[in-house]
Amino acid sequence: MAGEQVLVVEDNEKNMKLFRDVLAATGYRTLEATTGVRAVELATEHAPDLVLMDIRLPDIDGVEALSRLRANQRTTSIPVLAVTAQAMHGDRERFLAAGFDDHIAKPVDVLQLVDTVRRHCGERAA
Repeated sequence: MAGEQVLVVEDNEKNMKLFRDVLAATGYRTLEATTGVRAVELATEHAPDLVLMDIRLPDIDGVEALSRLRANQRTTSIPVLAVTAQAMHGDRERFLAAGFDDHIAKPVDVLQLVDTVRRHCGERAA
């Protein structure tokens, strides 16, 4: 793992704290954004190893933020995971079709979160 950096995009402070605490406990460094626009700025500036992207954000939504990341040469290959309460049948497939690398449902299962983050950070390092 070697201290990979994860950008967490989440506008709910309680959820942000959960991500921050879990990621720190497993050795990841975090960047934090509460809006989609700020997420794009931070990703462009820091090129994190992974982005955890909430879908419902106060400015642009996570799908639009993903589109902007994919359009930028510096951020196009960063794995971006949709993190959302939208977990009905077909939602995961819809987010994958939109270009997300994976989907994590809320409420977040901590073990699944850690496993999914490790898997995607490992893929980028390989």
